[in-house]
Amino acid sequence: MIAPRKKSIIVAVAVLATLAGAMYFSHDSQAPKPVSHVGDATVVPVESALATRGDVDLSLNVVARTEAWSTVTVRARASGQLQALDFTPGAKVKKGDLLAQLDPLPFKAQLVQAQGSAASARAQLAQSQADLQRYSQVAAQGYISRTSFDAYRTNEEVARANLQTSQAAQELAKLQLGYTRMTAPFDGIVGLPSVWPGAQVTADSTDIVVLNQIEPIRISFNIPEASLAAVRAAQARGAVAVQARLPGENGLYLHGVLDFIDNTVDVNTSTIVLKGRFENADGRLTPGQFVQVSLPTVHLTKVVSVPAEALQSSDKGNFVFVIGADGKAHQRFVDMGATTEGRIVINQGLEANERVVTNGQLLLSDGSPVHTTPNV
Repeated sequence: MIAPRKKSIIVAVAVLATLAGAMYFSHDSQAPKPVSHVGDATVVPVESALATRGDVDLSLNVVARTEAWSTVTVRARASGQLQALDFTPGAKVKKGDLLAQLDPLPFKAQLVQAQGSAASARAQLAQSQADLQRYSQVAAQGYISRTSFDAYRTNEEVARANLQTSQAAQELAKLQLGYTRMTAPFDGIVGLPSVWPGAQVTADSTDIVVLNQIEPIRISFNIPEASLAAVRAAQARGAVAVQARLPGENGLYLHGVLDFIDNTVDVNTSTIVLKGRFENADGRLTPGQFVQVSLPTVHLTKVVSVPAEALQSSDKGNFVFVIGADGKAHQRFVDMGATTEGRIVINQGLEANERVVTNGQLLLSDGSPVHTTPNV
């Protein structure tokens, strides 16, 4: 016989167990289900896209380096003391802008001296011409000998030659004075100066500053010699577009054109140098940068392609899941072609406008029912 105290404890435990069971079944009946069922098969949620037919340009992607369109080291063309630098290092300058100035006073003095010599030679020529004119009349009348007349003619010719020499010296002095002003030969960006005001510079020897032309700018890269024929074929169809992307700027492309193919393949690397022209009006490219370059090579017409995410592989080959009219995903093996711009060309096994699974393939098997969310 059970004691009254033990009997009440047993009844309390039984009541608590009954309440807990009721709460569990009530909660389980209200919980959401992650997938639905059709018969005994689980419906898998997937994303999909249509296979398309159209023209595809295959691209070659290589690493490249930017280089200045033109690089000039500005040097003094006359010897003298550097008086001033008229640029800010690293700044843009325009063609004809003053970059540096030598002390012009010695050159101005030389020009004045040359001008004086030219004036003296001009006066001597005028005097000799007058003498020749006067004595030519006297000689015609026989008052002076032929030898004396020839001497006056020689004096006139010597004076004319002296004037030419003096005029040449005057032009040279004027040219030397002009060399004291060093200007930019094109639009570009200046670097750090090599000398500073007060320094003595030597003609055609002392570097003043380096000037880089970056509008336009070139991008230089190497491609395998096996790809050269495809690039030349693309060039035969017209201007070959070249796209460049800076590291870390996904999706932001700069556009240029191919403007140079070297005339020799490097026998050590079996590559050839190509260069693209970029206008670089916004100045985003700087000489020496690494960039990723893409240029079209082969033009395919009327080919079937799918997003790269649709392709799967197994030990039996490459395949895609095709969503049929029955709402099921069917495994289909395909012959994969070239890959470009995030799409894969399908040579055989798929037709245009068939819908393929692009996300969720890990939960699928051949014939799995799917609930599709189109992304294309």
